[in-house]
Amino acid sequence: MRRFIPLSVCLALFLALPSAGVCGTAGKIKKLSEVEYSHYIALRPFMTDAEKDAWLKLKTDAEKDAWLKAKTCCIPEKSLWDKLYQYNDVVRQRIFDGKVDTGWSKDQVLMAWGAPYDKRKLTGRPAQRSELLVYRFERHEDGVVLVYEPKSKTLYKAIGTFTRLVYMDDDVVTSIVEKDGWVEE
Repeated sequence: MRRFIPLSVCLALFLALPSAGVCGTAGKIKKLSEVEYSHYIALRPFMTDAEKDAWLKLKTDAEKDAWLKAKTCCIPEKSLWDKLYQYNDVVRQRIFDGKVDTGWSKDQVLMAWGAPYDKRKLTGRPAQRSELLVYRFERHEDGVVLVYEPKSKTLYKAIGTFTRLVYMDDDVVTSIVEKDGWVEE
């Protein structure tokens, strides 16, 4: 579940979860430092499940950083580390805080909010390639906003939901439209 709140609050909430019955991946995520948790959340859209497991098995932050620096993820070949650290501190913090804005690349949106709930190709727009990314969010009583993920175990606690429609032209965010509730566009 992606949290749309500052990382320190996000990590505190995650660490406050009851540990009874937590095992495997969830238990390993719970033990990450704040910095490594930020790396994991931002880069998991670009990792396979096996790569996520391999990274989570590493013991120290230095081992995890070295793995990210060595692991290539895209074309042209870049390490996962470079994919995130190509951005300055301000942009990286906005990614970690989930503050997506127009002008952002598709990769930046994926780092901030993860995979969209739905995506569709668009026609008739002034671009070679256009698509709509549909994100669903849950708003909770304590002010926490979560990016909805299928099979979510937090939806029952939500006091409201909303949708953000992200219009992408040539892999750049051209507009973001927020609508109350979960809508299909």
